[in-house]
Amino acid sequence: MLIVHVVFIALFIVLGIIFMMGKGAVLIAGYNTSGRSERQKYDEKALCKFMGKSMFALSACWFISALSEVIGSLIPLWIGIGLFVGVICFMLIYANTGNRFKKQTGKP
Repeated sequence: MLIVHVVFIALFIVLGIIFMMGKGAVLIAGYNTSGRSERQKYDEKALCKFMGKSMFALSACWFISALSEVIGSLIPLWIGIGLFVGVICFMLIYANTGNRFKKQTGKP
């Protein structure tokens, strides 16, 4: 079971690296399904960087959950799951409020 944890941690880290380089926007749900004109309204690099940081946070949460396997206690598992859900909720709220990733048009 520890191998599964390591695979998921590695997957999140690889995705984080790809996003931090400003690539992989096609992997972001919602962004990849919108039309070309809608995608042009968003700062793709900023969105990718946010997703990259989020992937690193998710990998840290998963690592905490994996510690439960190593030390034989369920406490890190529940802490990791709680943090994982918390990070995802933060991602959803932050990304979908305040027009943070919309390109600035120059008008106040």
